[in-house]
Amino acid sequence: MPNPSLDISLDVTGRRVLVIGGSRPARRVIARYVAAGAVVYLAADTYEVPNPLVRPVTWPHSPSGWRDLVSAVDLVVAVDLPAEAQPLLVAACAERSVWLTREAAAPVSRPGHVTLVGGGPGDDELLTVAALRALAGADIVYYDRLGPHERLNEWAPGAEQVNVGKHPGHHAVPQAEIERMLVASALSGLTVVRLKGGDPFVFGRGGEEMAACRAAGVPVTVISGVTSAIAVPALAGIPVTHRDVSRLFTVLSGHVPLSEEELAHLVGLGGTIVVLMGVGTLPHLASGLARHGMRADMPVAIIERGFSAQQRTTVADIDTVVTVAGEVGARSPAVLVIGEVVRLAQCDDAAAVAVLANAATLSGQR
Repeated sequence: MPNPSLDISLDVTGRRVLVIGGSRPARRVIARYVAAGAVVYLAADTYEVPNPLVRPVTWPHSPSGWRDLVSAVDLVVAVDLPAEAQPLLVAACAERSVWLTREAAAPVSRPGHVTLVGGGPGDDELLTVAALRALAGADIVYYDRLGPHERLNEWAPGAEQVNVGKHPGHHAVPQAEIERMLVASALSGLTVVRLKGGDPFVFGRGGEEMAACRAAGVPVTVISGVTSAIAVPALAGIPVTHRDVSRLFTVLSGHVPLSEEELAHLVGLGGTIVVLMGVGTLPHLASGLARHGMRADMPVAIIERGFSAQQRTTVADIDTVVTVAGEVGARSPAVLVIGEVVRLAQCDDAAAVAVLANAATLSGQR
């Protein structure tokens, strides 16, 4: 029966770590130990990607050479070891009582690979297992403001981090340049992660980045993220659907004002309306929905800075929301929710049943 694997955390700060293997296959291991503060030595046949923080050593060719080499370090990490060297290394470490561990080699194929990762609405705990796995294997991470990035050193140890800095109305790096950078990094053989807020395919321009990679012949995959369109209202106590009250919800971007036809369709559909990035166009939206027949007392929630310590929910109705938003100084980033389900935002569990029953009656009267 095989022994269970062990996950042992070691403090390698200032420790001498010998990595054995080609510099490209070992690049992630090297980066991780450098980031952890170790003094890293590399024994390799070739040095394709020299790291200024790594000290190259001569590859030994005899049992005594292996013994001398491992005697000078505290830990040996075998990444890409030729079969003929395997018994020599194991014997040398055993004789000199030096710890030996093995780690998987990083891929070395060209081109590399791009993964578009949804980081969720901002809470670190809402990152998916797949997202963390992708980050752990990254050579370079391109991230922006809305993607969680405070713990990138932990999630992607040793990876290069590039802030492409998107802010409302201001893109420090234009979208076309981001796409060029992703492609160029992958074509150089790197494993690339593009970390985005929410879900890459929900107003995240992930489709454009995927198309750019495919056009350049770069393999690309997508890891979905928890979208703020659902998660932020949920945190404020607002379900986007509820039996007998709202059996559908519509998610739209508030970047650009809606046309009269779009406004009329929204009112006709009913259900819940969720607007991302819509504070700037709120006056146009509220007046347009009212103009096309939405009840003046339809509740509206403005949920600012979701999943942060400064999260704030403001509730008004279609008739008063613009005035109220001005009074409280509502600002982006914010999620707008329009619909009867908003009435739950200010209720405890005991009051929820009565509120929803009343909302169901109102919904049936429309």
